[in-house]
Amino acid sequence: MKILLFSSLFPNAAQPNLGLFVETRLRQTMRRSDLQAHVVAPVPWFPFSSPRFGSYAKFAQAPASEVRDGLRIEHPRYFVIPKVGMSLTPRLMYRGALQTVMRLCAEQSFDLIDAHYFYPDGAAAAMLAKRLELPLVITGRGTDLNVIPDYPRPRAMILAAARQAAELVTVSQALKDRLVSLGVPQTKVTVLRNGVDLERFQPLDREACRQSLGLAGPLILCVGNLVSLKGHDLVIRAMQHLPGLHLAIVGGGPLRGDLENLIASLRLTDRVRLVGQVPQAELKTYYSAADALVLASSREGWANVLLESMACGTPVAATPVSGTAELITEPAAGRIIAQRSVEAIVETLKDLLSNPPARADTRAVAEGFSWDEVVEGQLAVFRRAAKSS
Repeated sequence: MKILLFSSLFPNAAQPNLGLFVETRLRQTMRRSDLQAHVVAPVPWFPFSSPRFGSYAKFAQAPASEVRDGLRIEHPRYFVIPKVGMSLTPRLMYRGALQTVMRLCAEQSFDLIDAHYFYPDGAAAAMLAKRLELPLVITGRGTDLNVIPDYPRPRAMILAAARQAAELVTVSQALKDRLVSLGVPQTKVTVLRNGVDLERFQPLDREACRQSLGLAGPLILCVGNLVSLKGHDLVIRAMQHLPGLHLAIVGGGPLRGDLENLIASLRLTDRVRLVGQVPQAELKTYYSAADALVLASSREGWANVLLESMACGTPVAATPVSGTAELITEPAAGRIIAQRSVEAIVETLKDLLSNPPARADTRAVAEGFSWDEVVEGQLAVFRRAAKSS
């Protein structure tokens, strides 16, 4: 079977950590089957590649096409109109990608289009699939179902794409429930939770990891983009009430300056460090160095960092959003933070660290989320979709 994967959330040379969860699922599926894939990952058009333009320059720096570990990826450009163009984005993405997709379809035969993220990607993919008369699979991953359907026009386009698609996938039961609440038949939606790479993420010696990273313990870890929805500011404020603990935050983003100012104003510079972005291959050292990982997000689809941390034997504390309750199902995994507040984070960490689970027990929870079952389910979805044409 040969698929055309379509998603703007996919790594490129300029943004190697973008959409790793989409790439990982594809590679795990290809590794365990005879599936073949070509990736079309549209990138917003931006004219200037100078670093002084910040994150926007990354768009210009992305190559038109590239090969990542044997996987061919195309990056057609599409126009984005900031703030006012939300309803136009799917059609602009469709137009930007059409020539590339038609060229690929002329060169080879695809069994289906596999789109990730309902909006704008899924809506644009629906236009492509209709034009090319190909079956469509769409996977919902978080904000595309939790937030965007609150806007009438995008909601209408999401539902139209869902009706057209042969198969729908969500990465958590909570996201399936959301999709069904919008009016999509539950029989059309398959839940395929992300797995975790148990070979890449393994427990390492905690003290040796701390020494190699120059970090002190006891250590709390946060991993995620420096944006407001991740709640890093709440964890930093919680550190005022957790004397003796150190905090490391891995990730980059627009709030770095604000978080640095907050750390300084609270006089926590000796106990809180902003590490910056870290290659995924190096994350296991940070997970293993920590006594606990904290995720204080206001929303998530399926938080891969929780599984990665547990696979390294490090328990987690996370706010009760979307798929979190599907991950933290027993004390060995960690704790669910009752509410998204500084006080609740403090109390949850005190409880978790006062009686931490054995690292082997935490690892065992993650072992229940290997990729084998996910891949089997993904292939079954693809086969049903291909037969629908």
